Amino acid sequence: MNLLFIAWRNFRYRALSSFLTTLSLMLGVGLVVMVMAIYGIISEAFVRNASVGYNLVVGPRGSALQLTLNSVYYLSQPIENLPYTEYMEFFPQEERAEMVRTYGGDPALGQRDGHYAGYVAGGYAIPLALGDYFGDFRVVGTTPEFFEKLRHGPDVDQPFSFRHGRAFEAYTPENQYFECVVGSRVAAQSGLHVGDTMNPTHGDPEGKGHGQGFQVVGELAPTGTPNDRAVFVNLEGFYLLEGHAKPLEEDAVIEPPERDPDDERPPLLMIPEREVTSILVRNGNLMFAPGMQNRINESGQAQAAAPIGEINKLMSAIVGPLLSALLVITLITCIVAAFGVLVSIYNSMNDRRRDIAVMRALGARRSSVTWIILFESLIIAVVGGAAGWFLAHAAIFSAGSFIEQQTGVQVGLFTVTQYEWLILPFVILLSLVAGIVPAMAAYRTDVGSNLSA
Repeated sequence: MNLLFIAWRNFRYRALSSFLTTLSLMLGVGLVVMVMAIYGIISEAFVRNASVGYNLVVGPRGSALQLTLNSVYYLSQPIENLPYTEYMEFFPQEERAEMVRTYGGDPALGQRDGHYAGYVAGGYAIPLALGDYFGDFRVVGTTPEFFEKLRHGPDVDQPFSFRHGRAFEAYTPENQYFECVVGSRVAAQSGLHVGDTMNPTHGDPEGKGHGQGFQVVGELAPTGTPNDRAVFVNLEGFYLLEGHAKPLEEDAVIEPPERDPDDERPPLLMIPEREVTSILVRNGNLMFAPGMQNRINESGQAQAAAPIGEINKLMSAIVGPLLSALLVITLITCIVAAFGVLVSIYNSMNDRRRDIAVMRALGARRSSVTWIILFESLIIAVVGGAAGWFLAHAAIFSAGSFIEQQTGVQVGLFTVTQYEWLILPFVILLSLVAGIVPAMAAYRTDVGSNLSA
């Protein structure tokens, strides 16, 4: 009779003991697979969410990681603000002159190209102004170019789309610059819809309300990026809120803009009164990115950070070690489960000594008996390992819609992480090692004494 078949019969004969042993191994394998899957999802989500078209984030000098977390993920707090003139350095002379005419400021600002204009030609520079909240969600002051130029998705080629409404406009006489767009999660959790009014608070979720509200004109379709949990307001309206204007210096050179006497909108802040928290930059030629990054970092006024590089550092320095520690703990769980295999089979040896002696008396070799015990360990390992793998993937797949909504990562039933294929061979090897002790006990079974008993 085939030795593997005999081992399978023994496995079925000891049904309860075999089930409990296999269950413990299955749970251990399931934990390992889930930890590896979660690590893969977190890694992919961080890297993907840092890839939305721009290649540099420019902000005040300080922690590059904090700048990235604040500007890309809307986490942490702004380091400081940059003067608006630093944002103007990314534009050629014609556009700088237009800014001076529109907002008012030192006429000399419009008489030269910006220091970084040549690097950005063909790309873009989009300002962000942070500091306000709507509940627990960040309020982001920006321009309509945010929705026109930025991209998202696995290949960073999907434009923003709107589930309802539209993007806010740069100049809207009807609402005097106070329009906003809400992310999909903000809309779902707050109940804001197109036509409602959003009232931000200053500096903190529990901070003082500004009083001035923004009309919701658009609701973003889900993107799986941090933009789903942000409220985007017209930058001009953001500047007009109480406490957002930078005090003018006594010696500031300002030429006020010309205004249409029939224009009933409030006057815009002048350039010396404006600040930006950070600037999202895409070079016209990505080969120029390192040169521009070095030049900005050497300027003494600002710093430039590459989001993907900073996130990789975060993963290597903090997230990776934490998940590695968790993985070690789950591997220890598998080892404990393997010891359970050893104990279960070894304890059954006392009840099976007579059976083994009968097999030996009928002509079975010692090696055949040994292999039967090892095959029992192999069956437990294969059944428990396969069931644990499938259980973990079924659990992850059942939460697939939630995972995709939160991270933008699509998870299939058979989505496998990089090193996941090593788990089953490792469990099989571990179980075979655990089966050596009871196998040796079977090998040493004395035929005469056990038959006489």
